[in-house]
Amino acid sequence: MNNMERIIENLTLDQERALYNLHDAEVRNCVFAGPADGESALKEARNIKVSDCDFQLRYPLWHVHGFEADRIRMNETCRAAIWYCCDGAIRNSDLGGIKVLRECRRMTLDNCRIKSDEFAWMCEDIAVKDCEISSVYAFLCGKRLRIEGTSMPAKYSFQYAEDVEISNCEFDTKDALWHSKGATVRDSVFKGEYLAWYSEGLTLINCRIISTQPLCYCKDLKLINCTMEGCDLAFEYSDVDAGLTGHIDSIKNPRSGRIVADSIGEIVREGAVIPCNAEIIVR
Repeated sequence: MNNMERIIENLTLDQERALYNLHDAEVRNCVFAGPADGESALKEARNIKVSDCDFQLRYPLWHVHGFEADRIRMNETCRAAIWYCCDGAIRNSDLGGIKVLRECRRMTLDNCRIKSDEFAWMCEDIAVKDCEISSVYAFLCGKRLRIEGTSMPAKYSFQYAEDVEISNCEFDTKDALWHSKGATVRDSVFKGEYLAWYSEGLTLINCRIISTQPLCYCKDLKLINCTMEGCDLAFEYSDVDAGLTGHIDSIKNPRSGRIVADSIGEIVREGAVIPCNAEIIVR
């Protein structure tokens, strides 16, 4: 950002809407905390840069358009911190407190450590790179998400998300990608139960899957050169085209398509409530 007209630095601010409607400014080395317990410090700001600041009060960045944040720290009391914002970049930061991002657009996060339940709900055009995320229901109902080089212990991530691209990530997350549409995952690890049930148009490429009962009730599911460790009762009622490397413990009643693996512990073809005619091949 260029042409900053104002610099605010080395202050402790705790009043309500301390820097409300701030425009074309830099905020440096400030602390947003204190007995006044004021909310919404930077609400309705435009074209700002924030660096080396500590946020301990609620709702600091709401309806902010055009901002950069570098080396900021939000602790667990900084609730609902970044809502309804657009065109923002956050780097090298620690983001804590429940509900850090909500209904934001065109945001990038790079090299951040995030500990936030309900992280990034209903957000669009979000790019995340080299981050650590601990969350519950992360990226719920997100659209056009790009996640790279990120690790995430979480529950229920990417539910109802659309147009998702994931690469070089590690996820330990239960029920990931449920009801997702149009997701592509490359060179990543998914560990957890019940992966991607009810997904549509999910493609997994060079992925390592460690899951019980993964990939059931899927439509237009593709796996390319993936491994499946400890995976049992996979693909139930799914339409699937899968090329697997190595062994899979068991496959149960895939609805349609073709599954190829090096070895399969058990193929279950009984008790189905719909016709299940997928071809299963052991190399």
